[in-house]
Amino acid sequence: MSSQTDQTDSGSSDLAGQLLDAALNHVVFDGWSEATFAAAIADCDANPVLARAIYPRDAVDLALAYHRRGDRAMLARLAETDLSELRFRDRIAAMVRYRLEVAEDKEAVRRGVTFFALPHHAADGAKAVWGTCDSIWTALGDSSDDLNWYSKRTILSGVYSSTLLYWLGDDSPGHEATWAFLDRRIDNVMQFEKVKADLRKNSLLKPLLAGPEWLSSQIKRPAERDDLPGSLTPRR
Repeated sequence: MSSQTDQTDSGSSDLAGQLLDAALNHVVFDGWSEATFAAAIADCDANPVLARAIYPRDAVDLALAYHRRGDRAMLARLAETDLSELRFRDRIAAMVRYRLEVAEDKEAVRRGVTFFALPHHAADGAKAVWGTCDSIWTALGDSSDDLNWYSKRTILSGVYSSTLLYWLGDDSPGHEATWAFLDRRIDNVMQFEKVKADLRKNSLLKPLLAGPEWLSSQIKRPAERDDLPGSLTPRR
């Protein structure tokens, strides 16, 4: 029974990848849409019922699968690279750069940005970006908890999103303009962190952090949670 189940799971996984590969041939024309999903099913000569079992929300799940594939490729590139000699801010910049460079198709990414900008898909898009930034921080050994866990991922989500939009419109050689933009954005974040550290050291200004510090003590880490990342649940 276990062997049969493993074979079924493997077959579903293979079909999931085949459908995604086939969809990428149509996204440039039809975007992440029902038409693209239907064309992918036809191209793979797949059972429509099985295909919809794998991607129950059709184009939404296809687009999210493409995003997760990019996250996996980013982590695979990290596994082949030694960043230990870099400053931490440069490691973060390298990871964001890797994530953009492993994109298989810039137009597919552009279509995804448009797709997830729609109000009824915005939550899925935000969760996808959050997942990318969580993967980056986790891969770089982040051990923060409570409010710091959330703030790091929230700030990096802003950096990643703005850099992604810049990258989509960048036609400079080797996307050098994008990497310069990314460096400026991360410098801004580091300046914010420096101000926060200075507040903690200053006896007169430290009370400004009293509220956030108290809130951080009331928030559970995501590892203790069963729901989606990004929501804040006070300890009971």
